[in-house]
Amino acid sequence: MAVNKKNIMTRYFFVMLVMSLAGIAIVVKGALIMFAERQYWQDVADRFVREGVTVKPNRGNILSADGKLMASSLPEYRIYMDFKAGGEKKDTMLMNHLTEICEGLHKIFPDKSAAEFKAHLLKGRRKGSRNYLIYPRRISYIQYKEAKRLPVFNLNKYKGGFHELAYNQRKKPFGSLAARTLGDLYADTAQGAKNGIELAFDTLLKGQDGITHRQKVMNKYLNIVDRPPVDGCDIISTIDVGMQDICEKALVDKLKELNASVGVAVLMEVQTGEVKAIVNMMKAGDGNYYEMRNNAISDMLEPGSTFKTASIMVALEDGKITPDTEVDTGNGVMNMYGSKMRDHNWHRGGYGKINVTRILEVSSNVGVSYLIDKYYKNDPQKYVDGLKRMSLDQPLHLQIPGEGTPNIKGPKERYFAKTTLPWMSIGYETQIPPINTLTFYNAIANNGVMVRPKFVKAAVKDGEVIKEYPTEIINPKICSDHTLAQIRDILRKVVSQGLAKPAGSKQFAVSGKTGTAQISQGAAGYKAGRTNYLVSFCGYFPSEAPKYSCIVAIQKPGLPASGGLMAGSVFSKIAERVYAKDLRLDLSAAIDSTTNVIPAVKSGDMKEALYVLNELDIPVQNQTAAQQGSEWWGHTQSAPTAVILQGQTPAAGTVPSVIGMGAKDAVYLLEKQGLKVRLNGVGKVKRQSIAGGSTLRKGQTIALTLN
Repeated sequence: MAVNKKNIMTRYFFVMLVMSLAGIAIVVKGALIMFAERQYWQDVADRFVREGVTVKPNRGNILSADGKLMASSLPEYRIYMDFKAGGEKKDTMLMNHLTEICEGLHKIFPDKSAAEFKAHLLKGRRKGSRNYLIYPRRISYIQYKEAKRLPVFNLNKYKGGFHELAYNQRKKPFGSLAARTLGDLYADTAQGAKNGIELAFDTLLKGQDGITHRQKVMNKYLNIVDRPPVDGCDIISTIDVGMQDICEKALVDKLKELNASVGVAVLMEVQTGEVKAIVNMMKAGDGNYYEMRNNAISDMLEPGSTFKTASIMVALEDGKITPDTEVDTGNGVMNMYGSKMRDHNWHRGGYGKINVTRILEVSSNVGVSYLIDKYYKNDPQKYVDGLKRMSLDQPLHLQIPGEGTPNIKGPKERYFAKTTLPWMSIGYETQIPPINTLTFYNAIANNGVMVRPKFVKAAVKDGEVIKEYPTEIINPKICSDHTLAQIRDILRKVVSQGLAKPAGSKQFAVSGKTGTAQISQGAAGYKAGRTNYLVSFCGYFPSEAPKYSCIVAIQKPGLPASGGLMAGSVFSKIAERVYAKDLRLDLSAAIDSTTNVIPAVKSGDMKEALYVLNELDIPVQNQTAAQQGSEWWGHTQSAPTAVILQGQTPAAGTVPSVIGMGAKDAVYLLEKQGLKVRLNGVGKVKRQSIAGGSTLRKGQTIALTLN
């Protein structure tokens, strides 16, 4: 059969045309994808395939020395609604359940009524918003879970539209207690920590980032972990919450009384250098006191008379004087190279002839400056070397950032005049942070061994100690044992017989030294305007076997200014309350074998009550089966022959009765139920504003009156 070449060529050209058009279409489509639709397809790819996605670990907690949580990362949320998700079906469900949803939101967030929530949600629905903020503030995890249980909100975000934005918020359960020492984080977590323990131990607290990627497996896209995140370590601080609370309350009460601008109090364990409490309070514009700076470690102020102890120790150690060396202080005014040195009582005629012990007891400026000038004016470097021998010029290299470096002038430095030595000897023309002064007095209490103040004891991970921070010795011996014995005897008499009597206690002996210094106003000196004063007391207790050292320093405007009366009284309150808290007595010592007195027992945790009663061999009746659980709450009643323990199990959804309980148990039980507690008074709960058995509404405030 003849081949039809014309027909073949027609079909060939037709095939070529189709293939060319297809090729052109492919090229055009490829160009569109590469350029016009590039961003769209990149977004699609990002949704399904992600490489090297960083997963943040959980930041470690900061704990107190007694195991209480002082700083922790807790989730907070903002909740939103997508009114276009789920289509008409979801919208119908939303309108059918709107009243129920709004009433539920009101119970979770009582500050807004159900009607307000309803108007707010309807407004968002009219707008057709896809990211509509339901509640204006961040909410807790518990509140988020409660909201998630409401109708429509309990569907996934693609069907119901309810979605959230999570934040990892750093919380301090004890509020202002040691807040500045614990430190803060920046709002942007990428910037890390700002200050305090948070900054100093950031590498241990923050952990290590993990890495994931998104991959399609069995027609599903999964997040595959390449490297899991490693959570941060927990940091165990030296802070004792109870002692911190004691120090803060005692200091703030005095600051308010004096209308002072700044106050610090630091309590340290003598042998270990562990800082059990550190308070830094500054007066804000609203008249209240807050922790704004770590003044105890950073403030560079002239210490005043607390420095006299060091001056006398130098002269004692060099053999220039003894505690019985006498000085004629005259009428309390002495000419020192053209400037007048005055004692605080110069207008009453001064102290006349007194010995070294009495000089420190009454904090005589004339007595100290005369002695130091007499024995060191021809060789001031020897005096300065004596101070350096006691490590007073050395920075402490603390575990937390922000410390100041002591500034003690030498005779070869600029502005070291003839008047420098006598004024330097009484705590002027030198700057020492309060914690450095405390470290010096702590060394006196610690048999001459100067230890570095410590804020962190250990880093812990999963219950195991990863790193310990032992006590470090700065100076193994600041002076001879003979000088140490002399100065300890003098410091005890300063409190028992001298100006520091307000710092003492009837329960135990206290040793220490007062300080009162004018605060220089920069270039204007001490005379411009209204003078500010630094009143302080630094010492240790009990004198015979020192366990704690403490410094209290207060900056106040104008006269009167008395270190003993103002700072010393704060020290006394701190010392007595810490001493009482620190007592550990054997319960068996309280047993009276000759009588069987049935005591009044607070309601609350029956397991704790039962333990104490059993240890004291006091008969107990009506122990219910509830005690077998993890918690056993109830009320007590004193009968003639026994204490009756009555278990209490409040009905679900009702407010528990806390009448007769102590504040600790009452607050724990009520806040566990989601209530906010406001306390008034001390002792046992006498009244509660919401009666026991009432319907429980989480977030409500309940007022407790204690008596």
